[in-house]
Amino acid sequence: MRVRRLTIQNFRGISSGVVDFARDTLLVGGNNAGKSTVCEALDLVLGPERLYHRPVINEHDFYKGRYLDDEGAPVEIRIEALLLDISEEAERRFHNHLRRWNDTKGCFADEEGAGPEAGDADGTCWALPVVFIGRYDEIEDDFVGNTFLAHPLNAVEIEDDEETRIGAGFRVFTRDHKRLCGFLYLRTLRTGSRALSLQRGSLLDTTLRIGGTGLEKMWQDTLERLQNLDPPIGEIDQLKKIRSEVEKRMSQFVGLAPAGEATAFFASDMTRENLREVVRFFVASEQSGHLLPFQRLGSGAINILVFALLTFIAELKEKQSVIFAMEEPEIALPPHTQRRVVRFSLREMGQTIVTSHSPYVIEQFEPEQIVMLNRGGDGTLSGKPIDTQGIRMKTFKTERKQFAEAVLSRAVLVVEGSTEAAIFSQASTVMEKARGSEKYTHFDLAGVTVFNAGGDGSVPRYGPVFMALNKQIFGFFDKLSSPLSGDATTKLASYTKYWESPHKGIENLLVEEMSVATLRRFLEKVGARPDYPLHHPHLADTMNDAEVKDLAHRLLKDRKGDAYGYGALLIAESTTEHELPNTIRTILDEINERLAPPAKKDGPAEDTQSAAAVAAENTTGPVSASEGMAIAAEP
Repeated sequence: MRVRRLTIQNFRGISSGVVDFARDTLLVGGNNAGKSTVCEALDLVLGPERLYHRPVINEHDFYKGRYLDDEGAPVEIRIEALLLDISEEAERRFHNHLRRWNDTKGCFADEEGAGPEAGDADGTCWALPVVFIGRYDEIEDDFVGNTFLAHPLNAVEIEDDEETRIGAGFRVFTRDHKRLCGFLYLRTLRTGSRALSLQRGSLLDTTLRIGGTGLEKMWQDTLERLQNLDPPIGEIDQLKKIRSEVEKRMSQFVGLAPAGEATAFFASDMTRENLREVVRFFVASEQSGHLLPFQRLGSGAINILVFALLTFIAELKEKQSVIFAMEEPEIALPPHTQRRVVRFSLREMGQTIVTSHSPYVIEQFEPEQIVMLNRGGDGTLSGKPIDTQGIRMKTFKTERKQFAEAVLSRAVLVVEGSTEAAIFSQASTVMEKARGSEKYTHFDLAGVTVFNAGGDGSVPRYGPVFMALNKQIFGFFDKLSSPLSGDATTKLASYTKYWESPHKGIENLLVEEMSVATLRRFLEKVGARPDYPLHHPHLADTMNDAEVKDLAHRLLKDRKGDAYGYGALLIAESTTEHELPNTIRTILDEINERLAPPAKKDGPAEDTQSAAAVAAENTTGPVSASEGMAIAAEP
């Protein structure tokens, strides 16, 4: 089976929301977008061991902690999951609860008054809707919840006095039913210790249950072995003497069983629940060879142990029947292990659902597998696979790592080459040092990724790509030698804002818009570098301003790109923001203003705009950034 859609109401930070899943899904979004909440919601509705928790939910699981409405009636948490790819066994077991689903239209076939023939239309299949319902029970003064088969309503006859019961009219979706779905949830490392214990619902416990290893008999056998040690603990000479003395003295006051049978020593009085708490898994590393409790190992080793158990469970579940949700698998794992873990999951599991902030994880997913989560201020959540129509697969695969970093960002600045990318990143550092972090937020802290489009004229085509990722998109490109094509103009309209350079070539922009004093400091510093080109003269005191500019221009051309980084070195020589090129400073200012939270903006700046800014907002063609204006292309 696989999850196709998840509908959430009144759960944690989500008042209402719908998330559509691909077959394998990467959930992305900013902090507090709802990624962990979606995973927890999946666990509530599908996790076979989740209902072992007591209470199943609590006050903090309700949206804004509101579990009673204004009239004092209980507010319900409802989480509905729609399952597709129903197995033959599941079809037999749930045949009365399946419903025809049109995956092309994204709705049930019998909706909107459609006739029976709609169930046989192209793109339709059987679906199993299940729903978790939870609320406060005033009579018991407790929170209750359970999962039910959500179709059809009134599948179970109810008495009048049962009308207020949770899930009235629905048949319970039992733990056994959930195990058939094969849902597994790997949380972040903070719960790794429990995953490797034998507590109910842990991974080890799940492995024992699925493996058919006689779990129902195992604990009783263990308890009997502890009681029936051979020889019995009570037969040790010292303990036997104590028993005899105690029996003799007690018999003076109370009636006891015959001597030798009235008292005993046993190794333990533990119950099976006690055993679950105290039995520990030990591991010996190759280096030491000494067995240690697993929690004494490093965090990376613990994560690998957890994953090893998951692979075992996947094999027991015949792999492709597993729905595997994994939260931030990069925690404590090196990059190569991150890749290995994700590749295994994508290859072996029926469906993999991942949240991550690691580009090494993100780059393992195709564009159509990326689901953007967006949460509004009113708690509404939406999540859909991104529109891949504007993405060329060849381009995506070539720039996979850059795309992965852009997915994690708040905004993207698209430039034409590696020189420009290095220059803007360094200029952001200069601006932060010059103004201070209170007045300017560095690209790294603001969440801006600088994306190298890879050549002249390539900036426009990335507009639809990043718009599909729901990013703010900024673009900077070289001075045009000919008008843009109609297609390029249309794609540029996807940008939040873009700028055309007033100069042809980034080298010309740097030399013409930076002071000669800054150029001289740059030439003096790079003259001592081992990669200084020998066919160029070194800076001399006798050089006039024109000669200094010419030498700087030739050096920047010869050492173009990020391999040498001469462009970024020149920018680094700026001691104040006013020594930066005016074009670059203007762009950085605009991006900073658009991304700054309201609290960081000065009052007058929010209410007034310069004439140049107003003109920019109403301009329909590209304008020189050095004149303080730019194109605003609001998507």
